[in-house]
Amino acid sequence: MVLKPGAPVPSEVGEAMKAAFRRHPAGVAIITAMTPTGPVGLTASSVASVAVDPAAIVFSVTRATGSAGAILAADGFVVHLIDDEHSALAQSFAVSGAERFTPEQGWDILPTGEPHLPAARVALRCRPLQTVPVGASTVVIAEVVEVLFGDEGRPLVYVDRAFHALPHAD
Repeated sequence: MVLKPGAPVPSEVGEAMKAAFRRHPAGVAIITAMTPTGPVGLTASSVASVAVDPAAIVFSVTRATGSAGAILAADGFVVHLIDDEHSALAQSFAVSGAERFTPEQGWDILPTGEPHLPAARVALRCRPLQTVPVGASTVVIAEVVEVLFGDEGRPLVYVDRAFHALPHAD
C-alpha cells in the first residue's frame, strides 16, 4: 500500500505526542474571515508569536475544508485572543454546525470586511504570508497588520480537552 503525501499515518509517537500536548496548556483564539458566502470562523489553540519586525504569528489548521479551508483561501483574517467570558463562544466555533456570528454573540464587521468580536481581549488583523502543508494539517504564517485591544478578562487556556480560566494578572 502506498500512502499519498500528506496522508495521516497513525504512529505510537504521534499518539504519545497528542497525549503530551493534552496536558500542555495553550491559549485559545477564534480565527475569523469573510467569504463571498458570509463569515467563517474556527477555534484554535495553536496560535503563537513568531516575530515583531515584521509582526508575525503562526497557527495551524487540521484540514483544508470547511471553515479552515475558507480561512486558508482568504486574503485576510482576524485572530481573536479571547478570555474566559468567551469560553462558550470558543466551544461554538470548535464544533461544526454550531451557531456562529449571531447578534447576541456581539460580532461586528471591520471596515476592511472581516468579522470582529470587539469584546475580545485582543484582535490581530492579519494577512497570510505563507502556508506549509504538514501531514493532514496546514501551518499558516501571517503578518499582523493591525492590533485591536478590547477589555481585559481572565485569560482562557485549553488543557486536557477543556477550557480553563487563569486568574487576572496583577
